[in-house]
Amino acid sequence: MPPANPTATAPAILILPGLFDSDDDHWQSLWDTSLPHARRVVQRDWMEPRRADWLATLDAAINDASAEGAVVLAAHSLGCALVVHWASQHPAAAARLKGALLVAPADVERADFPDFVHGFAPMPRGRLPFRTIVVASSDDPWCELSTAQARAAGWGAEFHDIGPHGHINAASGLGDWPQGKAWLASLAAD
Repeated sequence: MPPANPTATAPAILILPGLFDSDDDHWQSLWDTSLPHARRVVQRDWMEPRRADWLATLDAAINDASAEGAVVLAAHSLGCALVVHWASQHPAAAARLKGALLVAPADVERADFPDFVHGFAPMPRGRLPFRTIVVASSDDPWCELSTAQARAAGWGAEFHDIGPHGHINAASGLGDWPQGKAWLASLAAD
């Protein structure tokens, strides 16, 4: 009997950047090119996101990926808000996801949140129907640590404070971010 192929059942990893996409040095871009089952969800408009448009793109990507097997999401910033909105609007499909890594969730309800970002507030607060890990930074300029922690609790998510790493983006200097990859792998393995 031939040995089982462990990669045959590996979940698809959908990379969900936030506002303005992720630049080449962002951990998401590095994962997109280094993880064999990863694919970036490309939004039509990175500069003036509209929730309805982003939701439709994500829904199509999840439907395509789930036709092939299990799906794990790796979201950053506004991409985290997208995941939570999608889950609240598609509960049956959301229950089939394997998990989500939500990194540096942006506080879309802040008074100073960019007004060219349309429809992402208010943020849904209900429990997510899939295993979720929220990762936040103690000095994120787009979300207070206490807000990220409260959201994670409401979503029923595991929470990690990684200390002062800004918005956990390319400027944070995390490179390929091995710890983030380990959390993602734990979601894929469950």
